[in-house]
Amino acid sequence: MTPPTPPLRTARLAFTPYRPEDEDHFVALLRDEEVCRWMGQDRVPEAEIRTLFRAILTDVYPQRIFDVWGLWHEGAYIGHAEVKKTGNVDGHELITALAPAYWGRGLGLEATRGLMEYAAGTLGLKEVYGMVGAGNAASLALCRRLGARHVRDVVGDDGTVTKMVLLSLADTSRPDVSVGDLESSRDLGDLGHLGDSGDEPSEAAAPRREGQVTADG
Repeated sequence: MTPPTPPLRTARLAFTPYRPEDEDHFVALLRDEEVCRWMGQDRVPEAEIRTLFRAILTDVYPQRIFDVWGLWHEGAYIGHAEVKKTGNVDGHELITALAPAYWGRGLGLEATRGLMEYAAGTLGLKEVYGMVGAGNAASLALCRRLGARHVRDVVGDDGTVTKMVLLSLADTSRPDVSVGDLESSRDLGDLGHLGDSGDEPSEAAAPRREGQVTADG
């Protein structure tokens, strides 16, 4: 069955619906200690991540729960992206996560803008949300450059603070931030935590801490 999530392209990135053969890439991303740290989550057992990946293929795509892609650059898997309804507010959330080897190249910004254009042009949304770790300076800087507005702070059970931001999609044609502006930063480039609240695999693409929906850049 062809996933309802369409493939997308930006200047350097291919957004590709996941295939069964992508499972090991997905697992490696979510088992990476640096990725987990910036996403505010603990590393979870590999078997659990594999279950979550298979739920994308068996539940998320067939039931059209939300749009989810693997991110590819020059033929290499480099990360993950989603556009989905968020349980935190009445709206949609943008989600990206990049492997550490690809931080600091402006790819997080490019992925986010690709999602913004899809959300506006295909889904007809006027605005989208992101959740960014309070200590994630690179992603917070990216949000400011994209014109994001801080909505409120979300405090997790462990005291971790995540900033909810709102991005207007009224003008997705505004100039990009120069890649050079981000070259010196170790930007993870995330604008959302992989996963929503809830325990069912069909409702989440990755595990999360209770009380948190984060995006780290």
